[in-house]
Amino acid sequence: MRSADIDSPGQGRASPLRIALLVPCRNEAATVAAVVAAFRESLPAAHCHVFDNRSDDATAVLAREAGATVHPVGLRGKGNVVRRAFADIEADVYVMVDGDATYDAAAAPVLVERLLADGLDMVVGARVDQDPAAYRAGHRFGNRLLTGCVARLFGDSFDDMLSGYRVFSRRYVKSFPAHAAGFEIETELAVHALQLRMPVAELPTAYGARPEGSASKLNTYRDGVRILATIARLFKAERPLLFFSIGAGASLLLSVLLAVPLLLTYLETGLVPRFPTAILCSALALLSALLLACGLILDTVTRGRIEAKRLAYLAIPATRGALPQASTTPAGLPVAGTVAPDGRG
Repeated sequence: MRSADIDSPGQGRASPLRIALLVPCRNEAATVAAVVAAFRESLPAAHCHVFDNRSDDATAVLAREAGATVHPVGLRGKGNVVRRAFADIEADVYVMVDGDATYDAAAAPVLVERLLADGLDMVVGARVDQDPAAYRAGHRFGNRLLTGCVARLFGDSFDDMLSGYRVFSRRYVKSFPAHAAGFEIETELAVHALQLRMPVAELPTAYGARPEGSASKLNTYRDGVRILATIARLFKAERPLLFFSIGAGASLLLSVLLAVPLLLTYLETGLVPRFPTAILCSALALLSALLLACGLILDTVTRGRIEAKRLAYLAIPATRGALPQASTTPAGLPVAGTVAPDGRG
């Protein structure tokens, strides 16, 4: 094969970038049409996909009438919707937004351009609320608490980890092993990027209140507990040495605290008067050793798993190009224009 047969960056023509808009929805008949219309206006080159999560209202009908492709998802929960969307949709850039009309559609081109210009794998639209009713105090506090927990465990890269407005590269989407079923999926999305040290960014975006007639599916306490449980599960799975070392240290410390009085009594009298306590101290010391051994073994397994995920990530070509210009087909559906690698149409 001659070297001239291989296109180098900046030479030749590239395939047009495919942009997919992913809108998870459940009972969003009051807002879904407005969301689809707003994003078709701001991103005319994007193909809009609405994922209907067992709605019992007219969400699917209204989304289809607005020009979106509707995909039914039988398993309830946003995590199940995201898993299905990432598996089924083929694109170069993915824009994901909730179907509740609280996020600013006009910011979408800016988020996509930042992803493409800087070669990023994820851009998060950090919420800046302009209405006190948009972002309740309980949700704000919970978001800060959970974001802080993840930052301490996996690295500090996000201020609004739970935002539902994100842009992804194909590399990110096709290497993401989704496990969560519900709203805790945002935690997994953040940890996946931090674990593989992906290039990410946050941009402030306007966040508004739900329109009248639209109800939130979030429960502050129930979903907060589920997200905390997800963080704990990810902590054990992704940082096993630290996780089990905490248990090992606690067991060893308790063993020593219980053993000190026994040791002092033995040194004074030559007797061990409380055999049950002495047995408990020995058991705690053995438990500490076992926990540390588990942490060391699982740390080796986790490192191998992270390397495999990294190789799967690197096997997917990086997304390069510029935001495509849209043209219109006779049917009125937007299609992407051809874009050269240098960004010129």
